[in-house]
Amino acid sequence: MRQQDQHADRRQAHPGPGGPKSDVVQRHVVRVLVVAQILGGLGAGATLSLGALLAAETSGSSAWSGMAATMATLGAAAAAVPLAGLAQRRGRRVSLATGSVVACCGALLAITAASLSLFPLLLVALVLLGSGSATGLQARFAATDLATEGTRGRSLSLVVWSTTIGAVLGPNLFEPGQVVAGYLGIPALSGGFVFTAVAQVGAALVYSLGLRPDPLLMALQRQAAGRPDDARPPGRRRGLTILARNPSARFAVATLMVSHAAMVSLMSMTPVHLHDHGAGLSVVGLTISLHVAGMYALSPVFGWIADRAGKIRGILLGQIFLLAALLIAWRGSESEAFVTLSLILLGLGWSASVVSASALLAGAVEVGERAPVQGTSDLLMNLAGAVGGALAGPALVLMGYSGLGLAAAVLVAVLLAWTLTRPTSARTTEAAAA
Repeated sequence: MRQQDQHADRRQAHPGPGGPKSDVVQRHVVRVLVVAQILGGLGAGATLSLGALLAAETSGSSAWSGMAATMATLGAAAAAVPLAGLAQRRGRRVSLATGSVVACCGALLAITAASLSLFPLLLVALVLLGSGSATGLQARFAATDLATEGTRGRSLSLVVWSTTIGAVLGPNLFEPGQVVAGYLGIPALSGGFVFTAVAQVGAALVYSLGLRPDPLLMALQRQAAGRPDDARPPGRRRGLTILARNPSARFAVATLMVSHAAMVSLMSMTPVHLHDHGAGLSVVGLTISLHVAGMYALSPVFGWIADRAGKIRGILLGQIFLLAALLIAWRGSESEAFVTLSLILLGLGWSASVVSASALLAGAVEVGERAPVQGTSDLLMNLAGAVGGALAGPALVLMGYSGLGLAAAVLVAVLLAWTLTRPTSARTTEAAAA
């Protein structure tokens, strides 16, 4: 059955490279990914908003509430490479649907853990729920499989943008979740995970039914048609091995890691900092909402910039935003207005950097190497975010919020200096590719 599905995808993908069929399929793929990302984002938003509360309730201590985000991030990192390997063997359709199904299982396990008041079981559930985040990250790369160099950033950014809808709606499922929980006879805080489970099943169905033909299999078919003498089997090379010999890909991955670590470290401590300085919950909520809007809402603009001005210039723009945000946090940590401005710029910098660096990474390697490299990239990006979040707490205690901003600013400044001082030949090659 698996071979029959692959053969069917390859038969549908038969038209040659650059033909009208490719353009039609690419537009269809982006539409499917957008719908699935809205559903997947809905589940992820509910996980982030309710996971910390449920962790505190089942463990009996608010000190464990931070484990929700940590375990979900580690789960996303753990799922990145296996899902990428599955994509290389069987296509994006199977890989993305599988990731959504695993996330659904995590949501159901979270409900079980809440019903039994088992904190260790909840941690396992959160790891499985992290697969949903890994799926969302890899969906952005699926949008680039059939895109041209001139449209890669725009296609990727549209998929990133669609996450906004679910990310905004997800945290507002608390009260509806309580109603559902009362109807089903489960703990009140676990009701939101019912929405997560349903949303992930919906995303899995959209991927399974909509991604036909499969964009990655079609891209591999096009590559094979263009190089009939190349008999090397795809997907046999490890992502780290490919990165070791590809400077452009290494630079793109480093950009993703630094940008994500800087964003997570400051963002995760901002609610604590604002609360400790007397800010009300409405101010905290507004600040985080504006930050999330900065992360996703303008991503199509940054995709357009990456396509028109070049991926390197898009990355530079993102680093400038990040550096400005962190310096404002350093100098204006006592002002709620400056902290809010810092978080908005932080989201914008993350968005510009991730969109441009992801598009650069997709174009820096051949089609047959994309899935393993992208899986490794998502693994390293999530690990960097987990480390940044883990170190942010001690840094806040030792150096304060301003010190945390300055430390993260130094990290971004190093990346900015690396970008500007890279060999001229490398920057010229990347600019030509962009």
